[in-house]
Parts: sequence; structure tokens; C-alpha cells
Amino acid sequence: MRLHDHLVAERDGAVAVLRIDREEALGALSRSLVEKLGEQFDRLHKDPAVRVVVLTGTGRGFVAGADIGEYDRVTPEAFDNYQRLSRRTFSALERLPQFTIAAVNGYALGGGLELALCCDLIVASERAKFGLPEVKLGLIPGGGGTQRLARAAGIRFTKEAVATGRFYRPEELRRRGVISSVCPPDDLMPTVTELAQTIATNAPLAVRAAKRVIDLSADVPLEAGLSLEQQALSDLYRTHDGSEGIAAFIEKREPKFIGE
Repeated sequence: MRLHDHLVAERDGAVAVLRIDREEALGALSRSLVEKLGEQFDRLHKDPAVRVVVLTGTGRGFVAGADIGEYDRVTPEAFDNYQRLSRRTFSALERLPQFTIAAVNGYALGGGLELALCCDLIVASERAKFGLPEVKLGLIPGGGGTQRLARAAGIRFTKEAVATGRFYRPEELRRRGVISSVCPPDDLMPTVTELAQTIATNAPLAVRAAKRVIDLSADVPLEAGLSLEQQALSDLYRTHDGSEGIAAFIEKREPKFIGE
């Protein structure tokens, strides 16, 4: 279903796929596209039937950054408003309760890399390129690049990436723990689809709880994180899916999870 001239949404069971379809601009983020993405993330947040969300692009571009033409000769107030809109949209993606996968098919620069970093996993095509080149425009990343990349790959590497503005091949970012896996271009969507379906077949409450606990534990001491983990486990044990999973294992059958 086409939600916008540059945004396509598809559904395969419990997996939702959002595809940025702005091939002529390598997926660059216009204000209207950012608004539509934000609206779609808000809808998905309220849809318990969706268990996994996949974000991808079209052609040679995943998202090649912001639409810089929209920066030209705008007032500082308009520029700041756009940055606040982007921050809300990116945070909405990061806060989705569903498991999220960025299927990076091509250029993921500036806001494109920042958008991918908001997802739980990044799977990249061998022809993808990543970078934060904002310093070449006299700016710095504004969609979380200085913060989320540092948390994913460390402060020193992030300083290098931001200060040089260089492009990185996916294999280098895989070695640094930013990217989960790299595959040939033709294998990207089949690989991501299989991964998404595997996650979607698992108990949805458990997957959501695991995501929430892991995300929260990054900002708390170890003992607090262990308490969060134990409480989540205890809560899950009391659910229908917790009982069903144990019963199915003992009875040697496939579990029937209902997410309640």
C-alpha cells in the first residue's frame, strides 16, 4: 500500500515492511517524508498484530541523508523545527515495542545511518555505504549520530567517523558490532524476511520484554539491570504464552502464542 509518494507499506502476516521509495534522490529525507514516517511509526506502536517492522529503501539508496535542498536559505527557526521533527520521528522508531530491522540496500549517510541506528538490528547489502558526512557541510549529525553510534561502536570510533566524514563499507561496521550481518545484494530481502519471520514466530510478549529489558539495561547499573530482567521473566511466567511455551515443549508440539 502506497502511503505517500515516497513511502510504501506492505504486510506479510505479523511482519510490516516500510520501504522508502525515492530512488531519484537516493532516499533523501524531505520534511514531508519524515512526517509520514513519524505517522506510520505512531500507527505501528498501537498495532499489537505487528510483531516485526522492517525498514528498507529502493535502488542505490537506503536513505542518503536529509534533503539538503530544504536547508538552503531557510530561517534558523525553520531549520530548528525540522531538526525537532526528525528527532521525534527517529525516537518514535527507536521506541517501537516491535522488533525492528533495518535492511540497508544502499547509501545510508547522515540521517540514513542515524535512522538505521534506531533499529534493533541492521542487515546490510555488500554494496551499502555508511557515513556521517555532516562536517563537510559545516554541520554535525543532528539525528542522534553522535550519541547512538557512540553507544554502538564506542566513543573513539565515533569521533573518527564524525570528524572525517568518511564512508565505511558494511564489513567494517560489522566488525565493530554496528551491523549484524552482511549479504549479497540479491540476498538482502530474503535474508531479512527469513530473520523477521523467525522472530515473529516466537512469543511476542517475550520478544518485546527482551527488547525492553536490553534497552533499559544500557543505562542502569548491572544489579538494576539484573532486577529488571528477573522481574520481566517473572511477569512472563504468569502469562498464557509462558504456560503455553512450557506445555508445548513438554508435549513436543509447536506452541500457539497469542500475545496475551
